[in-house]
Parts: sequence; structure tokens; C-alpha cells
Amino acid sequence: MTDSEGSGEWTTFSLLNDEPVAAEPDDQLGAGLAAKRLAGLLLASRASTPFTLAVDAGWGMGKSSLMRLVDAELQKEPGVHTVWYNAWTSTGADALEGLIKSVLMRFDRRVLRRGLQRATDQRALIRAARALLVLLAGPLGVSRLVDELWSNLSAKPEARNDMRDAIKDLTQEWAETGEFTPRRMLVVFIDDLDRCSEETLLAVCEAVKVYLDVPGLAFAIGCDRSALGPNGLLRDLSPAGAAFMEKIFQTSYRVPAADGRDFEAYIRRCMRATGIHRVVDDELVPLLAERSGRNPRRVKRLLNGFVLEATLNPMWAGFGSEAVIRTLLLQYFYADFYRMMADPGPGAGDVVAEFRRYREARRILLAGPGVVKTGNDKKVWRLFEEYEVAPPGSLDQDTSVAALARLEQYLPSGFPALATDQAFISLLDELLRLPRSPELLTAIRSGPKDRVPSTLSQLVDVEMDMAEEYAGLERGATPSRQPPARPPLPPTRLGGLRILWVDDHPDNNAGLVGLLMERGAGEVDIARNQEEADRAIAARPPDLLISDVSRGSAAEAGFTYVERLSREGRYRGEVVFFTGRVTPAREARARELNALGITTDPYQLLRLVDEAADRRQ
Repeated sequence: MTDSEGSGEWTTFSLLNDEPVAAEPDDQLGAGLAAKRLAGLLLASRASTPFTLAVDAGWGMGKSSLMRLVDAELQKEPGVHTVWYNAWTSTGADALEGLIKSVLMRFDRRVLRRGLQRATDQRALIRAARALLVLLAGPLGVSRLVDELWSNLSAKPEARNDMRDAIKDLTQEWAETGEFTPRRMLVVFIDDLDRCSEETLLAVCEAVKVYLDVPGLAFAIGCDRSALGPNGLLRDLSPAGAAFMEKIFQTSYRVPAADGRDFEAYIRRCMRATGIHRVVDDELVPLLAERSGRNPRRVKRLLNGFVLEATLNPMWAGFGSEAVIRTLLLQYFYADFYRMMADPGPGAGDVVAEFRRYREARRILLAGPGVVKTGNDKKVWRLFEEYEVAPPGSLDQDTSVAALARLEQYLPSGFPALATDQAFISLLDELLRLPRSPELLTAIRSGPKDRVPSTLSQLVDVEMDMAEEYAGLERGATPSRQPPARPPLPPTRLGGLRILWVDDHPDNNAGLVGLLMERGAGEVDIARNQEEADRAIAARPPDLLISDVSRGSAAEAGFTYVERLSREGRYRGEVVFFTGRVTPAREARARELNALGITTDPYQLLRLVDEAADRRQ
């Protein structure tokens, strides 16, 4: 039941699966037409085998679904057989054997028996006798024949030199069987190649190019090609290895992002399937489409994350699903603003009320002198007084714009962009209109202050960040309309870095301290004030100083302390400021102090710590 009146009652939600589309009736994004055309192209190219087609796209953009649909189309054609091989299920050199055996398994039993007979012709007596027993044993399963054939072909290192010729003979005999006209073709689909280790990737490519590059075989490989380049998984490859990789693919098909209207319809279907559509207005669909980069898997992960968080997190007990889902949308899509809602920092006040006052002042200042009213003048002047910023001398356009720019120096850095973001304004206004919104905002502020990602972030954000490694976002790829994403953090990178963290509320950072230790920090000392920090630095200077900015009533305590350390020559190492509030004025001050950065974002903090570790080396 929907909590439309703020009663605290809940809609029943459900989770989405993440299986690729395998049949045309399940195709919700219009990939069927491309699948038909790709299947037709493969069929028309029978005489051109062997060749390899890359189905190229980032993580979650529909490679597997498209290949499954092509597979379904090809299976309708007489004389065309298909093999599906997921490279991610293999490890290292086993991938070569696994792929070759998968191909051999599609051949007729009689073809395999004749191939096994040929493979034993000049082998050792014992092996030949064993193979003969297998051949005389009567009807055997294809799997047993393939195992014996592989055993013979790979018995000795020098035997592998003959493997390609043996496979070529088998393929030719299978493809040119008299009863099939035109010749038969085997299309091998290889998926998730860009998720593999370098060893597995190279083994698969060796199987494709060295042993299976024979007439009658065609390969369709699903991967993000940017992840396979010299700046990706194969960054340490030799020039000869890089040249070999260039020969793997004859051509590529880049899967386009879904059409805007089609993708919004897809989101609505997913929302209906989860039950979220009953508590989220349709106006938010374009926001979901834009912020997901029109990535189908990302939408599913995002909606599933909402469902799990809303259902399982006890923080939301007593609030209706309508309020909770809106809060989670705000948390996910506008994480910096949500962090200020949850943990604004000492003396920062209510960021929601602050933003609304700023937005009103901005409207008045930019409206022009012809629409300014006396009552509104007072609102503007009070806001300037609150931040101790010189107000405009008058409300004509030039001085108003300059005064607004002065005011924005002391407001959170994201406020100007948020003030023109209609999706954000709509989401925030809808949340504030709900009957129990004051209680919800209080619950958010009084919740746990540990700035490690919440359950929602762990379920959705981290998974998506890990996926971006495969999308190659750090390696120069430019997915269509895809927003900047956080690539995964290396598990161990800090190399024993010694860190001193100064914060008068250290419990807020306990989770992050644990992550730093897990990722290789040698030690993380905690200081609640300058005196404790002085003693720690005197005992053993750290490699990195992480500091808050405000402490108690001292709005710039962190800045003044770092400045004093530098002036007195007691610390010359790297500095990062981690605070609940970043403003242009604070960013400028951090630059003056030569800090690596200032951030509210725990992910960005970890990135800055990585940078400090790199600089130390």
C-alpha cells in the first residue's frame, strides 16, 4: 500500500534480475533489429570465414543481450550452429583448453571419431592403444571423444604445432558434409572477455587466432575494446603482444546507447516491475535516464538498491515508502547535498533551509530592478548579513550579479548548479511537501555520522564503480551521455603510508580509518585537537596529514593549524582537508596552503590519499 498520506504504510516492492535478453519478446530496448541485421551479415559472410567480430560496448550497455538475440536468429538457419562461451568462467591457461573443447563439442560424433583416429596415427604405442580401445568401445558421448582428442593433440609440447592443422581438418570435414548446402558454419560467441585477467584474456585470444582461425568458424566477442587496449588490461603487454592483439578483430560493432524515449519507457517498465512506480512521480524518469547514462544494468542495480535500502534499513522505520524513495534518490543523485543534510559540520545549520534562502535571494538578485519589492529587499540584505558579506549598493543588474558572486564564495560550491537543476528542485520540493518531512530531516541529521558509504552506496554505488573498470572510464572511453563515475579503488596501494588524522569528532571517520588500514596504510593516528596533533608530529612526523576545517566555534581551525605548522617548519608533508562543507572560499584557502585537496566525499578522500602515497614513492 502506498503511503500517500504519510501514514508510514509501505508499498510491496520486488527485485529485478540481471539476466541478458535471450528472445525477441523480451527485448525492451529495440536491439532486435540490430540483431537481425548482424545475423544476416554473419550468414552472408560464410565464404569469408574465419573472421572475428567485436561487439563493443561498456559495462551493462547490452552486449550480452544483443549477442543472445543474434544467437537466436542464427539458430533459425539450417546449417548454422552456435557455441556460447563465457570467458569469465575460466582462469588462465584453462581458458584455451575450455574454448577449444567447446568448439569441438559442436562437431558430429563420426567427425570426432575420425579425427581421433588420425591423431593416434604416429603417437606412442601405449597412447595409440588407449585411443584404439576408446574407438572400439562402441557408441561414446561427444564429451568423451573430445577429451580423448584433446589429450592426443596436446600430449607433448611439439604436438601443439599440429593442433591447428588437426582442427582445420575437423572443421572442414564437418562444414563440408555433403548433405549440407551451402557449407555449414559455426559461430562462437565469447562474452565478458574484458572482465578477465590478462592471462585468461591472452589465452582466449591465442585459442581464437592460433588454433581456431580456420574456415568454417566465425567469432563474435562481447567486450569493451577500450579495456583491451594498451592503457587497459594489457597495459604491460610487449610491442609484439600488442601487435598480436591488433590482429584479433577484423571489425567491430559499437552498441549504441538506447534511444531516449525507448530508454525512458524501459525505466518505467522496470519501475512497475519493482513497485517503485507507485511512489515515484513520472517526472523523475528523465533524471534516472540521464544519471544512469542510459545504461540498462545500471538502472536495474539502482532500483534494486533502492528496494533493498528502503526495505531493510531500520533507519526508515515509521516513514512511508514515498518519503524514503525520494530521500534515497536525493542521496544517490545528489550525494554532496545529502551529506550536508546528514552531517553539515559544526555550526553549519540546516542546509535545506540555507539552500532555499539562497535560491530565493538568487531569484531576487537576478530578476532585475523592475521586479524587486521592498519586502524582498530585506530578505536579500539579511542573507548577506548572515554571511558577513558586503551587500549590493543597489539592486541594479550589475551590482546584483557581483554581490551574488561574493555571497556564493561562502556557500557550498554546488549551490549555483543546484539552483538551476529543475530535477533537484522538484525532488527536494516534493520531499519537503510530504507530511512527515520535518521528522525525516531530523532523523537524517541524527543518524550515524560515519561517512563510509551507506547501505545504498554499498549495494549500488560500489558495484557500479567496480563496473566502470570494465567500461574503461579511466582509460579515455567516452560512453554516450554517461556521467563521470568513480572507478574502483585498488585494494592495497598505500604501501605503509603513515597518516595523522586531526578531527574533534573522530568517531565519524572510524569506517574510513578501517578502509585506509585495509588498503595498506601503515598506521593512522588520531588527534582530537592541535595539542594532540603536536605531540604526534613531534614523536614521528606522518607522511600525510588529514584535517577537518571547523572545530567547535573555530570556523577555520584546520586551516590556521596547517598554516602554523608550515610557518614554524614542523611539518612539510602532504595535507588533505576532509570536511562537511566545501565552499569556493575554502577551496581557495586550501590551494594557498598547497593542500592536495579539500572534499566532503569519502571516495574523493581515498583518491587523494592514493595520490599522497604515489607522491611519496
